[in-house]
Amino acid sequence: MNREIKIGNHIISENTPCFIVAEMSANHNMDYDRAVAIIRAAKEAGADAVKIQTYTADTITLNCDDDCFQITQQTLWDGTTLHKLYETAYTPWEWQGKLRDEALDMGLEFFSSPFDGSSVDFLEELGMPAYKVASFEITDIPLIRKIAKLGKPMILATGVARLSDIDLAVRTCREAGNENVILLKCTSAYPTPYEDVNLRTIPSMRETFACLTGLSDHTMGSAVAGAAVALGARMVEKHLTLSRADGGADSAFSMEPAEFKEMVDNIRKIEAALGSVTYELTPGQEREREHSRSLFVARDMKAGEVFTPENLRSVRPANGLHTMYYEEVLGKRITRDAGLGTPLRWELVDFRCESPE
Repeated sequence: MNREIKIGNHIISENTPCFIVAEMSANHNMDYDRAVAIIRAAKEAGADAVKIQTYTADTITLNCDDDCFQITQQTLWDGTTLHKLYETAYTPWEWQGKLRDEALDMGLEFFSSPFDGSSVDFLEELGMPAYKVASFEITDIPLIRKIAKLGKPMILATGVARLSDIDLAVRTCREAGNENVILLKCTSAYPTPYEDVNLRTIPSMRETFACLTGLSDHTMGSAVAGAAVALGARMVEKHLTLSRADGGADSAFSMEPAEFKEMVDNIRKIEAALGSVTYELTPGQEREREHSRSLFVARDMKAGEVFTPENLRSVRPANGLHTMYYEEVLGKRITRDAGLGTPLRWELVDFRCESPE
């Protein structure tokens, strides 16, 4: 898999800043102006991209009330059917080209998750630079194959995927000639309990599938996102709303703008702190090293006096001999008078004779 992937004007690689995506999902609450406001909030919070979802209730499920179409999995949406939920959560297709233009005008990347072949065709007409496959669609191999053949970057969420599902999805992309795959660690629980996240899977996925990895996060707060970046996540996606109090299908586990900005700021600090593997000291550390320990005369001494633990000590600062010579100097005689606080030098140590026992 490619380890350098371009989405719009952004390069995603092991050596570039984490690509941060604000997921709008259903947080527009069927209000176009609110959708635009979310895009603006994403820009002001420091996101690199906004992502939407492209489906209708009829393209994602069936209008059926049978038991298997009821939501009963102890989720936020229990008590309704899949079709009824998606009727209130979808992003109207007539908005999507205008929302793309709004995002691009603000300098944000803009892409979507398609949920069937018709939505892929629609999004291609809008010129999407990348596609995300949602967690519940990672088992839709015909959909993955159709997207993969376009040759554009593919972001695969793994929220309900077994290892075999991820392997099949990645192989499908490769067989279609698409090596531009990013795998997102994801837990499909809304919100996600911290103990269910298992962030250590991120470096494992990177090694197992030889691709870039990231996080699609549904936990509350930004701690998990920051930790994911420290573990090598090159993309982080979080849901963004204007206010959780406004309600909506996804509001309960979405970030508000100030929280999103704090997450972005923390990620950038973490990236700066990660730095590179080095044992070299900074100029500041070199200056501070002057206050490390070394050997000093700890009492006034006369020429010929023997060095003992009472008159020779390892103390700060670092002006004297290295402390590794402490035992070697003990029992030797001092060559001249020296006062308290004299840094030990080799010329002060007489090695010609040992002290009498």
